[in-house]
Amino acid sequence: YLHWRATRTCLTKTTITERRNAGILPSLEDLLFYTIAEGQEKIPAHKFIAALKTTGLRTGDPRLKECMATLKETLKNTSDGVMLDRHLFKKCVQSNIVLLTQAFRKKFVIPDFPTFASHIDELYESAKKLDEGQVADYIPQLAKFNPDLWAVSLCTVDGQRHTVGDTKVPFCLQSCVKPLKYAIAVHDHGTDYVHSFIGKEPSGLRFNKLFLDEEDKPHNPMVNAGAIVCTSLIKVNTTYALLSFPMSFVCRFQSERESGDRNFAIGYYLKEKKCFPEGTDMTSILDFYFQLCSIEVTCESASVMAATLANGGFCPITGERVLSPESVRDTLSLMHSCGMYDFSGQFAFHVGLPAKSGVAGGILLVVPNVMGIMCWSPPLDKLGNSVRGIQFCTDLVELFNFHNYDNLRHFAKKHDPRREGGDQRVKSVINLLFAAYTGDVSALRRFALSSIDMEQRDYDSRTALHVAAAEGHGEVVRFLLEACKVNPVPKDRWGNTPMEEALHFGHHDVVTILKDFHEKYNPIASDTNAKESAEKNLDGLL
Repeated sequence: YLHWRATRTCLTKTTITERRNAGILPSLEDLLFYTIAEGQEKIPAHKFIAALKTTGLRTGDPRLKECMATLKETLKNTSDGVMLDRHLFKKCVQSNIVLLTQAFRKKFVIPDFPTFASHIDELYESAKKLDEGQVADYIPQLAKFNPDLWAVSLCTVDGQRHTVGDTKVPFCLQSCVKPLKYAIAVHDHGTDYVHSFIGKEPSGLRFNKLFLDEEDKPHNPMVNAGAIVCTSLIKVNTTYALLSFPMSFVCRFQSERESGDRNFAIGYYLKEKKCFPEGTDMTSILDFYFQLCSIEVTCESASVMAATLANGGFCPITGERVLSPESVRDTLSLMHSCGMYDFSGQFAFHVGLPAKSGVAGGILLVVPNVMGIMCWSPPLDKLGNSVRGIQFCTDLVELFNFHNYDNLRHFAKKHDPRREGGDQRVKSVINLLFAAYTGDVSALRRFALSSIDMEQRDYDSRTALHVAAAEGHGEVVRFLLEACKVNPVPKDRWGNTPMEEALHFGHHDVVTILKDFHEKYNPIASDTNAKESAEKNLDGLL
């Protein structure tokens, strides 16, 4: 029986594909146009762009390069200037229709992105009120930052982007570069080789202590000693190529180097203890270490780096693999246990997510398989972490079930933005029939675009066509028949068809639409009825 049901489903999907390819069903481009146009014959270009942004995608997304280029060229060459009819719209979107359809079908990791973004804005505003902490002053370049600067950027594993605050102001990565350096070292050499020089345990000491573990190794790659040794294991060209950082850091590098006495002391201590690979030039490695700490980013660019870690080493906005799965897994593990200086245990307990902070005020936060976030605010607490950043991360996990040990099924007090519109799949039949009941063609277009089965039935085996016919919504009936090609003669549990419903309630215009369609209808209807009859008989036998 189960095999028969599965075969029937496959046949139905094959039939839909064949009908779409033959031009009987609307194409994905057409459905996308109908969804955005909402009954109009043309779409203003700005309306398409606005609709695109609600999905979380940006017009500058590299994956939409062809679409945006064609849109720009099309608008330049049309007399309407900013209006797109169905054919022009199709021309613009067809190169990137798979990504666009995925976005508008709400198949991204955060389906309701506008609501999620509004929550992020609220958390940002709440943390903005904090005025505690001091800007780091032991590096002259850091001391120049305005303590009021505050920014949050996020990028999901599907490339959805949101920013709020001073997200375009450049700042130095500082210690936020440590997990990235470690990931590159493991990517280049493998875990075993890297950890033959560096440990994996939290040190329990300040990040810049001259102290090694019992095997005379730095405790982990997230403290300065471990990060310096890690720097000696990576290739300069590989580092720049993988991270693709802006290289405008000469002034900050000089400032970092001149105030790096402690790190020079650590370097000589490591050299004395033979912690470096044989033949290492310690002075050159320290210079490289200072350079990497001095690299400038913005919150926006750093959030993509965090998202690459969240996405198993694939950059979400280019689709390129830049790190191996092994290196990402190991990096996230060490960020979770060692990434927040002497606050790492508290952070792991309360927030439960991999993160790395830096004395410039950044916190690189990873929600594995969901998104990467960069928070930045220069005022630091006594442990060297951004005051506003810590508050934001804590509030984020109190609102959403992102903590590693939150139960995704039974933690009712928290929001789960990964669920499609509050378990949309469960409600799809109700929503479909309600749209038919109210005559909401726009909603029905969205459902069709989302690949919802437009022939779904309720407990009484009534379809959307039954409901629309009974309520006299001719436009809905026409859409279901002509655009969705639903079966025009389904029977409910009492044996009634949509035609009989329309006759019973006196909706003669709907009766006319159904009769006209019956005359043009192809044999697919009878095939569907035969299958339904066979299924009903089999159900009776079982």
